[in-house]
Amino acid sequence: MITGAEVLIKALEYQEVDTAFGIPGGAILPAYDPLLDAGFRHILARHEQGAGHMAEGYAWATGKVGVAIATSGPGATNLVTPLADALMDSVPMVAITGQVPTYAVGNDAFQEAHTTGITMPATKHNYFVTHVEEIAQTIAEAFHLASTGRPGPVLVDIPKDVLNDRVRWRDPEPVALPGYKPTVSPHPRRIREAIRLIENAERPILYVGGGIIKAEAGTALTAFTDLTNMPVITTLMGRGAVSDHHPNVLGMPGMHGLYAATTAIQKADLLVAIGVRFDDRVTGDPDAFAPFAKVIHADIDPAEIGKVRVPEVPIVGDARLILEALIEVWADKPRPKLEKWWTTIKNWQERYPLHFDQQPDGTLKPQYVISRLRDQAHPEAVLVSGVGQHQMWASQYWRFDHPRQWINSGGLGTMGFAVPAAIGAKAGKPDHQVIAVDGDGCFQMTFQELITAAYEQIPIKVALFNNAAHGMVRQWQRLFYNERFSGSDLGRQLPDYPKLAESLGCAGLQATRAEDVDDVVSTMLSIDDRPVVAEFVVDRDEMVFPMVPAGGSNDIVLNGPEDL
Repeated sequence: MITGAEVLIKALEYQEVDTAFGIPGGAILPAYDPLLDAGFRHILARHEQGAGHMAEGYAWATGKVGVAIATSGPGATNLVTPLADALMDSVPMVAITGQVPTYAVGNDAFQEAHTTGITMPATKHNYFVTHVEEIAQTIAEAFHLASTGRPGPVLVDIPKDVLNDRVRWRDPEPVALPGYKPTVSPHPRRIREAIRLIENAERPILYVGGGIIKAEAGTALTAFTDLTNMPVITTLMGRGAVSDHHPNVLGMPGMHGLYAATTAIQKADLLVAIGVRFDDRVTGDPDAFAPFAKVIHADIDPAEIGKVRVPEVPIVGDARLILEALIEVWADKPRPKLEKWWTTIKNWQERYPLHFDQQPDGTLKPQYVISRLRDQAHPEAVLVSGVGQHQMWASQYWRFDHPRQWINSGGLGTMGFAVPAAIGAKAGKPDHQVIAVDGDGCFQMTFQELITAAYEQIPIKVALFNNAAHGMVRQWQRLFYNERFSGSDLGRQLPDYPKLAESLGCAGLQATRAEDVDDVVSTMLSIDDRPVVAEFVVDRDEMVFPMVPAGGSNDIVLNGPEDL
């Protein structure tokens, strides 16, 4: 006979967990005793939100299920943000929370919260375990749900007395959940209908997103691109689905997308949309989005199809299997003649490239720093971003050759994501260079997790863009609120970031001039025995362009201040 807590740890080992992130507390404490002898690594975060984002970063980087552990009450509620973040971005994650004893549930006991109720809209599914015999099977089901169909977070809430009860270990049964049978294989008729539309299109676009990454469909996507010669547009979540060095890749569309990508969608006569959800940051005004295009929409989640745009051809299934089916049916068909379409696109690329003006003795431009960091970083480096201007610049100016090289908070837009997510990514891929690109506003929300990185010897590298402001907020205030900068000024003097980094057990560096950047980047990338924070003091008035005003038509793209 073993305790429920021992069953829990054994159940995690049964799922081949190699890393978990968490913080102990009263209700989960029984699980932390056998955790000391577990066959996997536990990384002690400094805040439960950090633990959750670490689990997300781990899952993003490895493709495996991330695991976060917290206690009841505030421990569980601190996980709500990463759970909601993982749900929006389809990140496979299992959160395990302690709960007050079953006899105290509902009595407002110390550190009690209605965890399953609070997290229901922030999870793919959640469980409240009331009997010790249920623990192992519930964990097996949680991992199955998190990693199949459209991936997402699953929470398992376990009362303290259930963790203390005793039971004999039994291997979990094969998971068979009535009503949960995700469609993975596409319908052959839909595939044939899609092929007919592609054959007849004169201005087709492959519009792909995070579903390609989650389905490990990058190789199939590249092969299909080569067969059809279609231009490929990758959403923020789909960056790296096809190498940015592939000649057919146009980059990211939408609010801060590249002009050629955004405009190509607007002028297309066919969108082959795979693993995307027609997010508002891509579509702008949905009624004005891709007005001339027929739509093939392929997704693992049937709820996404027709939610924003009703497609001519809906395809439900796994993105990799859909692409492989399209390739098979295409067979020996000739490559479409799209020369006129490509000539038009290349003209847009030449007329409206990304650009910035870095004067040798001028204020440091964040785009310049991203470019120099990109050129010196390892080609296989994993880039993790916070949320805001630096996120957009990173997506615009970096070049991704593989899936899972780009990790960011897309749907929820969670400030404070980068540092803990980078820790999780590095824990999952210790042999890869992991770089976090963060802004001073984001960094100030979760920088305490650098203590975790230093203590656990996880040498991430943080490129910190200090513009003394919530940059994207300031940009919107400048453009749409008559430069009334309310609540967006963070100040230049506090904190002293290099000294703060040193106090947290990290190396601290700083660049204030363009001529300093290469040396600081080189030093940052060369330090591997501890985390590094390199502060780049950048122009606080620099804005992200191109830009489509929120809710506006993608036909109106602002390419720079000159278009205001």
